[in-house]
Amino acid sequence: MQKVLDFLNKRAFYYKAVFDKENTGTLPVLADLAKFCRADKTCVVPSDSRATYVLEGRREVWLRIQNHLNLSQEELYRIYAAKGKDL
Repeated sequence: MQKVLDFLNKRAFYYKAVFDKENTGTLPVLADLAKFCRADKTCVVPSDSRATYVLEGRREVWLRIQNHLNLSQEELYRIYAAKGKDL
């Protein structure tokens, strides 16, 4: 498990380096991604399941970025282990 936690810690470090809050360009990029990925809106398009899946995919990317910026490696491990997802 320690090897996995070390891996998650390293990956989170890289996410934080790319989305460095001290960098003045970071907030506009995150704001654009939040809008594009529908961070705070429903992704369901009742009349179009394909569009729903596309929007859910975008939102999944947003959630991954946010998880790596805001969660500890232990919290990340619990999320990915519980869902049986690849790290």
